[in-house]
Amino acid sequence: MADIFDFRSLGLGDLAQGDLFAEPEKPQVKRAAPEIKEVVQLGEKDVLFDKSYTCPVCGEDFKNKTVRTGKNRLLRIERDLRQVYTPVDQVKYDVVACPHCGYAALGRFFDSPTRMQIEGVRTQICINYRPQKWGEEYYTYEDAKLRFQLALANAKAKMAKSSEKAYICLKLAWIMRGERDVLDKEAPDYEEAKRENEQIELAFLKNAFEGFVLARQKEGYPMCGMDEPTTDYLLAALAFEVGDYQTASKMVSTVLLSHSASSHIKDKTRDLKEEIVAAVKAMAK
Repeated sequence: MADIFDFRSLGLGDLAQGDLFAEPEKPQVKRAAPEIKEVVQLGEKDVLFDKSYTCPVCGEDFKNKTVRTGKNRLLRIERDLRQVYTPVDQVKYDVVACPHCGYAALGRFFDSPTRMQIEGVRTQICINYRPQKWGEEYYTYEDAKLRFQLALANAKAKMAKSSEKAYICLKLAWIMRGERDVLDKEAPDYEEAKRENEQIELAFLKNAFEGFVLARQKEGYPMCGMDEPTTDYLLAALAFEVGDYQTASKMVSTVLLSHSASSHIKDKTRDLKEEIVAAVKAMAK
């Protein structure tokens, strides 16, 4: 029988030898040991950069430290919508402050003062402002508290909306909470420092609650970037924090009956409702 594999006529006679289905011998490959990648723990200064601004009050250029997008990891969102990140407490960097004239505001409000507001800042802030020196590599909680206080003073001077002032107070409460998380528990005055911190946080929460109540009566939406159901949820959470369970229950009902509230906000509202019921029961005992 003629060879069905006529490789010789193609000048490929060597390929006519051997089994057609013979498997080639696999070469022994020496596997390299897996590379062990070192996990780099980012520090606070590693996730910051200096962002450039031009002050709308004095016209001077300056830089403020800002958290790099994507470098900070969200851990959780607390009852009053505080977002907890690692490795940096992002709230510390929410205020933009001009080192030349003292104008300061939350980032979302910094670039948009009216002519009348600028005049209020110039006459009440700029002429009295004593330049401050913030951290060169990062802002400490003391730096952050001073920067937020400066923003609050500016908000009063420019007669800002109640919502803006309330939002600053809320974030000051968050700053106090963040500072409490890093207090030295081994320090001899830890309990006293913790108690004082909690009292200051509660005072800011009360101011935030009162400010948002006023804002809800007079202002439109969005309010500080929040839609109406989110604002109502926040009011319920703040009412709960300050012990006003009647208002908290009322606002919870408002959110749960809202047709525009997202499923996420309604889920958080249901969780809050359970906390309110438990707190009321505990008071009745």
